[in-house]
Amino acid sequence: MFIKSVKMYKVDLPLNKPFETSFAAMKYKKCVILELKDRDGTLGYGESSALEIPFYNEEFREGSWKLLEKQMIPKIMNVQINHPDDIYKIFAYIRMNNMSKSAINCALWDIYAKQNNKTLAEALGGNKVKVETGVSIGIQESPEALVKAVSGYIADGYRRIKMKIKPGKDYEYIAAVRKQFPNAMLMADANSAYRLKDIELLKKLDDLNLIMIEQPLEPGDLIDHATLQAQLKTSICLDESIVSLDDAEKMLKLKSGRIINIKVARVGGLGMAKKIQKFAIENGIECWCGGMLDSGIARAANVAIATLPGYTLPNDIAASHRYYDVDIIKPEIELDGTFVNVSKENGLGYQPDFENLARFTVAEKEIH
Repeated sequence: MFIKSVKMYKVDLPLNKPFETSFAAMKYKKCVILELKDRDGTLGYGESSALEIPFYNEEFREGSWKLLEKQMIPKIMNVQINHPDDIYKIFAYIRMNNMSKSAINCALWDIYAKQNNKTLAEALGGNKVKVETGVSIGIQESPEALVKAVSGYIADGYRRIKMKIKPGKDYEYIAAVRKQFPNAMLMADANSAYRLKDIELLKKLDDLNLIMIEQPLEPGDLIDHATLQAQLKTSICLDESIVSLDDAEKMLKLKSGRIINIKVARVGGLGMAKKIQKFAIENGIECWCGGMLDSGIARAANVAIATLPGYTLPNDIAASHRYYDVDIIKPEIELDGTFVNVSKENGLGYQPDFENLARFTVAEKEIH
């Protein structure tokens, strides 16, 4: 690959309703979309999922935009790139900032797959023709409201329901859902809202037969997660804590959890997600693919990575209309029951909807 030009789009994609986590209530998915153009004319697309404010990790959109524009894109222009994962050596001097790295890595994988006449799933080594999805529900106003929301998704056929929690909106909320649905596959996602001082409350969640509690403690604290996991029956799933293969190895050694939510954006792209998944499957760690309220660009990459055999649990890959009235790809991602069918088209399998992309773009830049 030999990148001759790059287009950057700063996009504000409105959510069809606010999504509340323990750290924020979001009304828009604010992201950066990249279009890389190879010298043979092949186009590849990637997305930086950095949020407007660095709630989730150290990255934020304005910083990602500038880092891509001033540092990262110039490093890949007009040089030979043999494989998408060459970027990990090229950008070894840049600490963290995995979401910016992911945008470039995913766009290069898109080009690479197209140039090899393969779907992105095939290029990555996937073996599934469809991937199962679960649903993620933001924090609700009351236990009754949460039960109502869950009821709708259970009726739609979803097997795995993930519910966001935070102190004061946790045990009673999930207990109400468990009472209504005694056999449902339920999990709680804390987004690092708790500390070890909350251990007695977290131990109460053991009574609710959850398949996992996701990221209860601070992102970088594998030691406290190990202390907590030793006292919980429920499996801990790590999200923000796993940003590299090294983190996954430490998680196993310390027994900090039993499950990994692999987010392509968080770990730096498809190549690193594939390495972490390989390590997990070799060591008996279950995995699933998480998301960042992604636009269709990143969502399509998530579908492809979830076709790998190590993704053993339902994924956070919803239909476009789950979060958006309109998306920026065509066709939009749709559900077949509670599954997403894997595209048979080369590359990402979806094309940008340039009309919608222009509609929601608040800034753009072209680099040659």
